[in-house]
Amino acid sequence: MSRTYHRLYRTRLCRGTYRDKERPILVNNWEATYFDFDADKIEAIAKEAGPLGIELFVLDDGWFGKRDNDDNSLGDWFEDRRKLPGGLADLAKRVNEQGLQFGLWVEPEMVSPDSELYRNHPDWCLHAEGRRRTEGRSQLVLDLSRKEVCDYLYETLSSVFSIAPITYVKWDMNRNMTEIASATAPSERQKETAHRYMLGLYDLLERLTSQFPDILFESCSGGGGRFDPGMLYYMPQTWTSDDTDAIERLAIQYGTSIVYPASTMGAHVSNVPNHQVGRITSLAIRGDVAMSGNFGYELDLTAFTNEEKELAAKQIAQYKEIRSLVQQGDMYRLLSPFEGRGDTAWMFVSEDQSEAFVAYFRVLAEPNGPIRRLTLKGLDPDKKYIIEHGATGNTAVHTGNTLVEDDGSPFRVAFDGEIFGGDRLMRIGLVVSDLTGDFASSTFRLKAVSC
Repeated sequence: MSRTYHRLYRTRLCRGTYRDKERPILVNNWEATYFDFDADKIEAIAKEAGPLGIELFVLDDGWFGKRDNDDNSLGDWFEDRRKLPGGLADLAKRVNEQGLQFGLWVEPEMVSPDSELYRNHPDWCLHAEGRRRTEGRSQLVLDLSRKEVCDYLYETLSSVFSIAPITYVKWDMNRNMTEIASATAPSERQKETAHRYMLGLYDLLERLTSQFPDILFESCSGGGGRFDPGMLYYMPQTWTSDDTDAIERLAIQYGTSIVYPASTMGAHVSNVPNHQVGRITSLAIRGDVAMSGNFGYELDLTAFTNEEKELAAKQIAQYKEIRSLVQQGDMYRLLSPFEGRGDTAWMFVSEDQSEAFVAYFRVLAEPNGPIRRLTLKGLDPDKKYIIEHGATGNTAVHTGNTLVEDDGSPFRVAFDGEIFGGDRLMRIGLVVSDLTGDFASSTFRLKAVSC
């Protein structure tokens, strides 16, 4: 069922330039800087990103109005020249000179009560006349059931997207809808407001995506709150969750994959201790988890050590090798994070079954634990496959009685380079043994060979 949905959504529901294209590897500055940045800081991160092989820089919240925190300026979509003296055009040029494309964050459906837009049009938000207007994150929801509101957003955003060579837009929506009523609808039609809101949004997106067909739009709603087929029609990927912790993401990405393909999931490597849960995990497992979606980084690359830069470069190079496989291959779930001790595994197989990418995640270490066997799926039982280890990982995987020991170097897959039948890999599988410590991972590839 999952693979039927994946194929349907990936090849028929999603549309546009990026439907079948490989998605770029990006770095987003949100968890690196939050609102505290200027053009020089953004350029410094971009300078570190280029040599690692990152392809796109995304400027997140804080570039517009007087946006030094999340209490104001939503709706005022004009450049903050205090932070960006040369505006978006100058910043995009500086990013492009580092070999990266330039992307931008917006949250067009919202308005801050402390904004020029709200002061000029206080009736443009969803509200019931004479009743309190409930704020969430110091913001209200614009009434997109009204044509004049949608026209304003279209004209404003069209101007913004034309300022610079923008190739990616992250379209956020960070609160739920309350007081779902429209100032212009008669009382007997107020119950239609939510539906008419979505029709207005779809019309706005139709106009924008038609005018800017070369922009990759990513939907976002507090992390997955609007992960639905309707939005995928206009935006072929969604930010899977604001929860960027690698261990939390195992359940998030596994659960999302029940219906949605990996090509629709944004997945980033963030900083540690994780900003949401405070957990510390290795850069290796954070990369391995994020590689099972549209891969990117969301941290301050200027703070990386030389060792972290080297590992990140390996992760990026590995992802570029498997990108088409992850984004267009058939996904098979092998171990569920919702069962047992949380161990998780999944794999991606090419349509012709000639290659596969396997990821295994060990959550908690266990002394003298039982032998764990990872049975693969989706391979051709009549084909022979060679095993190639991933660039990173901290788990040993083996197919016989000999384990690979930890010698302090990057972990390996035993029998790396040896060949096994697809029938054996799917019936007998691989024995997986964690080494030491919690939060360990391993990735490896299988390629069909002629014997």
